[in-house]
Amino acid sequence: MRVTKKLLLGSVVATAALMLAACAPQGDPDGGSTASAGPAEITVGIVTSETGPLAGYGKQYLEAFAAGLDYATDGTNEVDGTKIVVERKDDGGDPDKAVTVVKELIGDGVNILAGTASSGVALAVAEQAAQNKVLYISGPAAADAITGINDYTFRSGRQSSQDVATAGTFLDDIEGKKITVFAQNTAFGQGNEAAVKAILGAKGAEVDSVLVAEDATEFTPFAQQILQNAPDLVFVAWAGATSGAMWQALSQQGVLDAIPVVTGLGDSATFGAYGEASEKINFLNHYFPGANDNDVNTAMIELIEKAGGTPDLFSPDGFNAAIMIVHAIKEGKGDVDAMIAALEGFEFDGPKGKNTVRASDHALIQEMYQAKLVAEDGAFVAELVDTVAADEVAPAEAKK
Repeated sequence: MRVTKKLLLGSVVATAALMLAACAPQGDPDGGSTASAGPAEITVGIVTSETGPLAGYGKQYLEAFAAGLDYATDGTNEVDGTKIVVERKDDGGDPDKAVTVVKELIGDGVNILAGTASSGVALAVAEQAAQNKVLYISGPAAADAITGINDYTFRSGRQSSQDVATAGTFLDDIEGKKITVFAQNTAFGQGNEAAVKAILGAKGAEVDSVLVAEDATEFTPFAQQILQNAPDLVFVAWAGATSGAMWQALSQQGVLDAIPVVTGLGDSATFGAYGEASEKINFLNHYFPGANDNDVNTAMIELIEKAGGTPDLFSPDGFNAAIMIVHAIKEGKGDVDAMIAALEGFEFDGPKGKNTVRASDHALIQEMYQAKLVAEDGAFVAELVDTVAADEVAPAEAKK
């Protein structure tokens, strides 16, 4: 299956006429009525980063969405006689650009949107979805604020609180344990600090923090401070060019030998970034191709590789989105309210196993993973340590 960029032809009037015709009763060969028949064609707008800092994540999503649409429609790109057309738009990781292209899609009659790697973009698109009453399925953007933001927004991947909850599973019993958050003193780091306090603190952990200026280049004093704190677990939230030096300092100062250290395992391009610390770090993980062994995961990997792509961290987000959209179209026939109703409470098997769309706030309840990196043929590869049950890391219910 191939996803293409396509300019819609025809005016809003023509689109409306098509929808009216689709909704009218049509005769069947026996002289009866098929009033439940859907439109002949539905266009899905995919808005994600094809350029910009998150282009790699966008690529993973797009490859997997194409594979998921192929899988969910048995290679036909149709469901119950309705052809699914995909129109891609690049947001470049820019919320303003995303809003512009979303308005163009909606103006052309598109009422199903999906994609977005950036949380800032996803929040802006969610606002447009509510204002224009169109269905929107976000992914891989992880901000918790996306869940429950409005009735029109869903998600096809995990969210930040599921990451943090997974970190807590590295302790046998969180109650009374001391957790130190080691992060940069930025919005990203402060957000992770707040999430650990809110999620693991609520389970009885004592949470403190070692926050480092973003322009710091010497990390030995901070590693020593962590040792002095003597926590039971260190949660690291770090990004950017200083990552290698930071991990080297933790390793050289003995932090990784003395205390369990947990951080998120990114996509395969980052596996070599930890240096000598690689095999000493505990990783929470959303997905890697060897995380599980089920038929859907096998099918996704085969379809992506057959098309010349590579399955990676955010492949399930694209694949799940396609499954959700096909289900929504099948049940809702393109009517937004009906499609929303079809997705609320929807349970389906995805690459990570069973997924449940929580009806109350549209969180996607799914299993998570503990992983480690091991040296293999001169490189590092991810290896599964344990699977964390979906209900164990389910996010708190959001209030819409």
